[in-house]
Amino acid sequence: MDKIIRVNLSEGTITTEPVPEKYRALGGRSLTGKIILDEVDPGCEPLGLRNKLVFAPGLLGGSFLSSSSRLSVGGKSPLTGGIKEANAGGTAAGALSKLGIKALIIEGESPLDYFQYLYVDQEKIELRPAEMAGQGVYSAAKLLFERYGDKASLILIGPGGERGYRAAGITNTDVQGRPSRFLGRGGLGAVMGVKGLKAIVIDPTGAEAIDYHDRKAFQELNKEMVKLLKENPVTGGVYPKYGTAAMATRTNAIHALPTRNFSAGSFECANRIDGEYLHYIITSRGGAGDTTHACMPGCVIKCSNIYPDAEGKELVAPLEYETIGLMGSNLSIGNLDDIARLNYLCNDLGLDTIEMGATIGVAMDQGLLTFGDADGAAALLGEVAEDTLLGKVLGQGALITGKVLGSRRIPVAKGQSMPAYDPRGVKGLGVTYATSPMGADHTAGNTIRAEVDHTDPAPQPALSRRAQPLAMIADFMGLCLFVMPALGAHLDKLGQICEQYCGLKISGDELLAAAEKALQVEREFNRRAGLSPAQDRLPEFMMDEPLPVSGSVFDVSLDELRKINEE
Repeated sequence: MDKIIRVNLSEGTITTEPVPEKYRALGGRSLTGKIILDEVDPGCEPLGLRNKLVFAPGLLGGSFLSSSSRLSVGGKSPLTGGIKEANAGGTAAGALSKLGIKALIIEGESPLDYFQYLYVDQEKIELRPAEMAGQGVYSAAKLLFERYGDKASLILIGPGGERGYRAAGITNTDVQGRPSRFLGRGGLGAVMGVKGLKAIVIDPTGAEAIDYHDRKAFQELNKEMVKLLKENPVTGGVYPKYGTAAMATRTNAIHALPTRNFSAGSFECANRIDGEYLHYIITSRGGAGDTTHACMPGCVIKCSNIYPDAEGKELVAPLEYETIGLMGSNLSIGNLDDIARLNYLCNDLGLDTIEMGATIGVAMDQGLLTFGDADGAAALLGEVAEDTLLGKVLGQGALITGKVLGSRRIPVAKGQSMPAYDPRGVKGLGVTYATSPMGADHTAGNTIRAEVDHTDPAPQPALSRRAQPLAMIADFMGLCLFVMPALGAHLDKLGQICEQYCGLKISGDELLAAAEKALQVEREFNRRAGLSPAQDRLPEFMMDEPLPVSGSVFDVSLDELRKINEE
């Protein structure tokens, strides 16, 4: 990957730049973070002219290593007010890599009174009028595929992003062309929307084959990695069969499954929304349903799925644990069909299901609906679709909705909604929510698989302190986090893979050091943006209100939390 593409929407200009030496060893999250620190005023308005969006594949982007083509997008978050990176599988990262694009920087704000989309192929890069503006992501993707063919990869926002809703994410297409691989967190879809950019179309047709530093050595290392993934009981057994929904059984058992706006850590209908039941529903209905599906080319884990309706027609793909937790148990909805319907509605609007699940949970808690009312939840999403006054509020996410409704129980950290792990039940992840530059984000350092008592506060800071750089390694290499249970103990091997792919010689210890440096870059941006150590904390209700069954509160001390970023 030998070039950076810069698109200035204010001026309508597109330039191609060589990759500066200081960026050559960076990729994915480490690259988006460094560019944002270098180029974005930390005090800028997230939904203003001076913010930027940076799209970047990881260092292994475009390779045939399993699970290695995740796409990162970075910017200043309208939810947290700090730096943000969101990433997802799909095909866009591989397409950018094949075209030699290390980063795509979107800056400025279009002065035009219509939306545009960016077209990128081997020969040209152009801004074009987006007549699909205002459409949901499914119909917009259909139109673009009809125009450019199924070899293209798409990056899209929905109406939520176009309107600047802070709950909006960015999506890209999977191997079959579904626009449902969401870079959902942090409200970055709103940033793309206020800039006047509806979509990015990437067509790598005709691009030269990627030049491996040592293809034969890479192939041998890849075989070793695939063997490790297939032999690991999680990546080779649980995830391919039950997908991420398998986590519902685990979190419910340890009283960490968000239930009724994080008021309980276990759900009486958990066995109707967990991985085993999801597997049963998909297999019994047949048709278009599939219990195992790869979100990106070459993935051997295949933890994704295609969820069918009662007639066997595709309802949504994928239906993931985070959505099941936030749109299911958190709303006291124990029916997978209802959850899948809410998932689809959010996807089409371009909204993060985590943020919207938490938002609707707060609304239910404040009496707008009763818990368990799936039709009512869909109606609230209808308000968002219609852009009513209530819809405008809901579209801004849980924190603003909670403040408008007068709630004292808002499950956010640094302004961003918590994913489907109650931090009173998994306290190490609570430490990550509080101390990560990302705010409440399970992908920033998840401790759920540690063999500890997750309610004992003592070991949790150390667990999170170890998990955060490991997550960064996955993010800057473009790897799915799900490979880390199998590969996290083999960092030297990952370094060797990187060397044989792109010529970057790096050891396991150097990978960890690079991850720590990338985290320091993010923390420095947040410091300059005014995010102080006083914000490294969780909501008070989680410190004061015990979970009903376990009696656990979040009791990792504020002093311990603040030490995380001082070490």
